[in-house]
Amino acid sequence: MLPLLSTRIAIILAEHSFDFARGDIMQRWLVAWLVVLGFSGAIANGQTREEKVRNDKQKIEAEGFWIYNDLKTAFARGKQTGKPILVVLRCLPCEECVKLDDDLIDQDEILRPLLEQFICARQVATNGLDLSLFQFDTDQSWAMFLFNADGTIYGRFGTRSHRTEWNGDVSLPGMAEALIGALELHSNYPANKAALAGKRGQPVEFAAPEKFPSLAGKFTDSLDYSGNVVKSCIHCHQIGDAQRDLYISRGQPFPEEVLFPYPHPKSIGLILDSEARAKVLQVEENSWAARAGFLAGDSINQMAGQPLVSIADVQWVLHNVPASGGQVVVDVTRNRQPVQLTLELPAGWRRAGDLSWRSSSWGLRRIATGGLLLKPLDEPSRRERKLGDQQMALRVDHVGQYDAHAAGKNAGFQQHDILVQVDGRRDLMTEAAVFYHLTSTRKAGEKVDVTVMRGDQKIELQLPIQY
Repeated sequence: MLPLLSTRIAIILAEHSFDFARGDIMQRWLVAWLVVLGFSGAIANGQTREEKVRNDKQKIEAEGFWIYNDLKTAFARGKQTGKPILVVLRCLPCEECVKLDDDLIDQDEILRPLLEQFICARQVATNGLDLSLFQFDTDQSWAMFLFNADGTIYGRFGTRSHRTEWNGDVSLPGMAEALIGALELHSNYPANKAALAGKRGQPVEFAAPEKFPSLAGKFTDSLDYSGNVVKSCIHCHQIGDAQRDLYISRGQPFPEEVLFPYPHPKSIGLILDSEARAKVLQVEENSWAARAGFLAGDSINQMAGQPLVSIADVQWVLHNVPASGGQVVVDVTRNRQPVQLTLELPAGWRRAGDLSWRSSSWGLRRIATGGLLLKPLDEPSRRERKLGDQQMALRVDHVGQYDAHAAGKNAGFQQHDILVQVDGRRDLMTEAAVFYHLTSTRKAGEKVDVTVMRGDQKIELQLPIQY
C-alpha cells in the first residue's frame, strides 16, 4: 500500500494560473512512489523550489539507477542491451503541493526487481519532447511509457478521474502488472509488432512543445541549469494549454477530442480494478459498456486489436475513438473462456466525461463561466426546491476573486446561487455541458443570459465570454 499522506498537505490554488495542476494528487502519489524507490532527497523542508529541482537532479544522477532527462541515452542503452525502456514523465518538484509523512516504506520488493529489467529514464520536463512519440493526457502531472528501443510503445500507465480520489485509478500492484505486461510483450517482439502499431498516435500540430506559437520564444528545447531552471521548464499541462490556444487564435471552437481528451473508462460505464491490467470490477446499468455485454470479472485482453497493460491503455483506445462515434472490438476472458464484444459509442459520447478535476477546467471557467466553479445540486436540495431530475441545477461552489476569474463576481453571481438556465438551455446538467455549449457556440465579448435561483428568488444575470 502507498504510505499515508500528511493531513497537513496544503494546495495553493491560484485562480489566474495552473499551479494547481502541478500540486495535484497524482503528483503526491508520484512523489510517494519515488520515495519508495529511494528518491526522497529532493523534497526537504527549508528548500527553495530551485534548490529542490537541483538537488533532485544531483541525487538521482549520483545514484545512477535512473537516466535523468536524457532520452537519447536511454534509447541507445535499450538498443545496446536489448532491454525494454521505461520512461516516467513527471513534473519538477512543486513547492506548494506536497508534505509527506516522515514514515515511508522502503524499496518495494516486487517493483524493484521488475524495474531492473528495464532501462529506466526519468524526464522532469517536456522541453524538446517528441510529441509524435509521447502522447498522453497532459492534464496529468505524471505518466509512464513502456517502449521497445525502436520506439514501439508497449503500453502506458497512469490514470486520473478525480482531483483527490486517486486510489481507484493507480496502485503499486497495478504498476507491477503493467511492467509484467510490457515484459511479456517485449519477450514476444517483433512477432507482435503489428498489434502494437495502434499504440502510437498520429503526429500532432507541432513536433515539440516549444514549437507551439504560445510557447515559442518563451522556452527552449532543454532546461536551463545555468540560470533559473524552474522558469525554463515546460510543464505537461502547458502542452494542452498551447493546443487550445491554437483554436482560440484561429477563432475556432475546441473539437470534442481536445475538450474531452482521454476519456476515463468510467465515462462509458466501466469501473476497472486499479490493481490489475484491465479487469472489470463493475458495469454501470444502462451504460454503453453494459450494452456491449461487459460483465464484472471480465479481463480485457485487447481493444481495437491492441494488447492492454493498464487502465491508461484503455483510455488510449477510447481517446482515438472519434467524437462522432464508432465501434471498438474488445477481446475479454470470461470464466477462462475467450469472448469477443463490440462496444458501440454514439455521436457526442465524449461529453459524458468529467472535466472538473482537470487543470484545463480553470481556463474553461475563465472563458465560459467567468471564474464560477459549478457542481450539480444534490438530490435532497433538488427535492426541496422542486427541481426535477431533468432540470438543470448547477450550484455555484466557488466564485473567482481575481483578474478574469472575477468576471462572474463582477456580473453579480454569488456563491450558492443555483443556475437553472444558461443561454436559453435548461438541459445543461453538468459544468462540462456548459463548457461545451458555450465554447462551441459563443465568441469572445458576447454575453450570455443566465437564470439563477438565490433563496426563493429567481434572478436574471449575464455572463461574459472571455477567451
